[in-house]
Amino acid sequence: MSSIDLNTYHPILDIQNHVVFANNGNVVLCHEVDLPEVYSLSEKDFEEIHGIWFQAFKALPTGTVIHRQDSYQRTLFSGEALPKETFLSKATHDYFKDRGYLLHRSRLFFVLPLDKTLNASKYVNPFRKMEKGYHRKLDVQVAEFITAVHDSVSYINNSKWITISPMTAKGILEHTHDYFNGFNADVDTDILLNTKGIEIGDHYFDVLAINNELCFGGEVQSSRPNNGFASDDFVFHQGFIDRLGLELKENHIVNHILYLEDNHKWRKVLDKKMEELSKSSNFGTQNKVVLKKIQKVVDQINSDDSSRMVRGHLNVVFWHQEREGLKRMASKIKAGLKELDIRPYAPSGEERKHYFLNSHPCHATHFSNGDLYVTDLKHALCLTINNTNYQSDSGGILFNDRQYNIPVFKDVWDEGKRRIKARNFAIFAPTGEGKSFLANNILRQYFEAGVRLVIIDLGGSYAKFAKLYPDDHVILRYEQGKNLGINPFFISEDSDLTPERLEDLALFLAELMDEDKASKSKQVAIKKVLLHYYKKVRTGYSLTSLYQFVDARKDTLIQETQVHEADFSVYSFLHILSEYVEGGLYSFLFNVGTDQTYKIEDKRLIVFELDEVRDNKEILSVMLKLIKSSIQRTIWRNRSERGIILFDEFAKQLKFPSVLESVEFYYQAIRKQNGAIGIVLQSINQLPENATSASILENTQVIYSLRNEKGYAGLARRLNLSNHDLNQLKSIRNHLAGERKYTEIFIKIGRESNIFRLEVPPEVYAAYLTDGVENDEIMALYDQLGSMEEAITEFINQKNIGT
Repeated sequence: MSSIDLNTYHPILDIQNHVVFANNGNVVLCHEVDLPEVYSLSEKDFEEIHGIWFQAFKALPTGTVIHRQDSYQRTLFSGEALPKETFLSKATHDYFKDRGYLLHRSRLFFVLPLDKTLNASKYVNPFRKMEKGYHRKLDVQVAEFITAVHDSVSYINNSKWITISPMTAKGILEHTHDYFNGFNADVDTDILLNTKGIEIGDHYFDVLAINNELCFGGEVQSSRPNNGFASDDFVFHQGFIDRLGLELKENHIVNHILYLEDNHKWRKVLDKKMEELSKSSNFGTQNKVVLKKIQKVVDQINSDDSSRMVRGHLNVVFWHQEREGLKRMASKIKAGLKELDIRPYAPSGEERKHYFLNSHPCHATHFSNGDLYVTDLKHALCLTINNTNYQSDSGGILFNDRQYNIPVFKDVWDEGKRRIKARNFAIFAPTGEGKSFLANNILRQYFEAGVRLVIIDLGGSYAKFAKLYPDDHVILRYEQGKNLGINPFFISEDSDLTPERLEDLALFLAELMDEDKASKSKQVAIKKVLLHYYKKVRTGYSLTSLYQFVDARKDTLIQETQVHEADFSVYSFLHILSEYVEGGLYSFLFNVGTDQTYKIEDKRLIVFELDEVRDNKEILSVMLKLIKSSIQRTIWRNRSERGIILFDEFAKQLKFPSVLESVEFYYQAIRKQNGAIGIVLQSINQLPENATSASILENTQVIYSLRNEKGYAGLARRLNLSNHDLNQLKSIRNHLAGERKYTEIFIKIGRESNIFRLEVPPEVYAAYLTDGVENDEIMALYDQLGSMEEAITEFINQKNIGT
C-alpha cells in the first residue's frame, strides 16, 4: 500500500489569473462551463452544439490537450438564496432547505504540454517528478497558446447555448484540493492506493474507461432519443453520453480528454498500422475489427478537409462510502454504456491508480497510447456532456426543477432584456388545472419583491392572498347598482389638469361615445370642450356636471369653443351619455361627486373584483374604462416603479370588441411604463383571431401553460411554437398524490423553454386556495381571528398538514 499527501506533493506551482503552471511543466488554462438545462434541447439543438464544439477546437495548435471534466455530487439544497422575510417566503425556505439533489459542475481545461510528443510510457505516476518541479515561465509559446485558446473560447461564447468563463485562482485550488482529498468535507486526508482500490478518507473510488477503439461496438452520434422520457405522443433527445451524467444520480466524474494531433503525421502512423494488421488479420477476429475501424478513420481524414485527427480517452471516476455501493454504481454505469453499445475497460491495481491520478487536468498529458483511442474530432465530440441541472437566475420568480423539485429562480422580468423585450405574460389552462393557483404564485412573489399589482378579477381568486398584507392592499368590489367610487373628472386644483390628463379624459369620453378611433380633429374638439368646461365650472367635477354643462350650452357651445359641428356633435354627445347620468340606465356607475381613487394611491396591491358584472358587457366595458382612468392617475404616475396589471378569468368578456380593445390599450400604454400585462385564459382559442388579438400575442413574450387534455395544437399554431416546445407540452404530467404534490408548467421566455414544476409548502398551498371546503374553512378562521397568517397556521395545525 502507498499513500500520497497532497500538501507534500502539490501539482500546482503557480497560478496567474486562470493560468496554472503545473509542477510537471504543463500549462493549463482553466474554465467553468455553463451548459443548457436538461430537457431544453431538441435533436437539432444537439447537432448545432456539436458543431460549435468542433469549430472551436479544430484550429487549436497540434499537441493541445483538451480536458472536459463534469463532476456530479450528491448534496443538500442550502436555501441561502431564497428570501425569508415574509410569512410565505419563510415557509418556502424552511420547506425546501436540506432537500437532496445532484450538483453538476462542468469545467474545461486546455493544456499546453511540456513535451509535445505526448508519448507517455505506461503507469506514469505524476507525483514522482514533483520533488523538483518544472518552473516554466510565461514565454512566447505560452502566450501564443493563450491567444489560441482565447479565440476558441470567444467562438463558443458567441453561441446562444454555452457560456465559458475563467476560473478564479481560489476556485482552481479548491477544485484540486477536492479532487485529491476525495471530496471529503471538513477534513484533510491522504490518498491510499493499493491493489484492492483507492481509498481517500471515508470514500472508496473506482474507474471505468473507454480507452481503445474496441470499446465501441456501434456508431456514435451527437444525440439519441431519451428512451426513459418519451411516449408514443412525444420524444425527447439527449446527448449521446448524457446518460452518464445527471441520470446516474450518484457521486461521479466524467473525464473526457482529447489529444489534438497532426493529420499528416498520424496518417502515416495509421497507414503503417493498417499494413501490419492486414498481414496478421487472418490470426484473429480482433485484428480484423481493429483494421476495419482504423480504415474508417483514415477514410474520414481523406474525404473531409475539415477533419481533425485526435487521440481520445473517456473515463468515469466514481466513489461511495461503502465498497458494496461502489459495485452497484459500477453496474449502473456498465448498463448505461451497454445501451450505447460500448464495452468499458475496468482498470485494476497500478492501472486504476494511474487512471485516477492522471484524470486531474495538470496530469492529463500522462496517458499513453495504450490508454487512448484514435479517431476524428467530430466522432470524439459525440462523447461530450451537453446539458446540466436546471439553472437558477440571480433573481425572479421561484419555480421547481423537474429532477428533484429544487427551487429555481426564473427571471421573467428581465430588466437587462437578455431574453425578452416585452415582459407581458399569458397563462393558459383549462378549468381545474390550477391557473389561478399559478397566477397567485407569480403575483405574490412579484409583490414581495416590490412590484405594484393591479388585479382585475372576475372570479374572486385573490382576496385571501391580499389579506396576508393588511396594510398594503385594497379590494374594490362591484356590487349591483353601486359605483366603484371612481370619478375620472375630479381634480382638486387647476395644476392637476395636465396635457396628459386632458388626453386621457378625451380618450375616456371618446370610448364612452364609441368613438375611440376618432380622427385627430374630433379628438381636438373633445379636448376644447373639456378645457372650456374646466374654465367655466370651478367645483363639483363629474360626468353629470359635464353633461349638464353641455346641455345648458347646447345652442352656443360650438361657437364658444370654436369647433366644427362635424367634429363634435352636441346632440350625439347628449344622446349617448344620457345613459350614464341621472335617470339613465347606468347612471349609478357615475353617481359620485368626490373621487375615491386617492384610497388606492399608496396601496401596492389593488384588486378590482367584478364577478357580479361578468355577463353584462356594457357595465363591464364602462368599469374597465373607469379602472383604466384610476390606474393612469395613480399607479402609473411614477414610471420608475415596477407594476403589473393582471386580467384574470377574462375569456367570456374578450368576445366583446370594446373589451378586447380596452385590453389592447394597456398593452400599448405599458410600453411607456416600467410594467407588464398578464392575461389568464382557459384556451388561446378564446382570443378571437383578429388584428387586436394578434397584437396582444405579439407583445406577450412570457408564456405559461398548464396541462390540457384536449391538446396544444392551437397554442402551437398561434404562438409559433417549435416541435420541441410541443413535445415539452405533451410531456406535462401532474403528481397530486403522496407527500410531494406538484403540477408541471411549460414556461417559454422569449426563445427559451422548459417544463418546470410547482411544489409549495402547506402555508403557501392554503394561501392560494381559491374555492372548495378548505378555502371556506380558512376564511371562517380569518373572520374569527382577524389575521390571515393566524388563520392559515391554525388551519394547518387542525389538519396536521406537514407533520
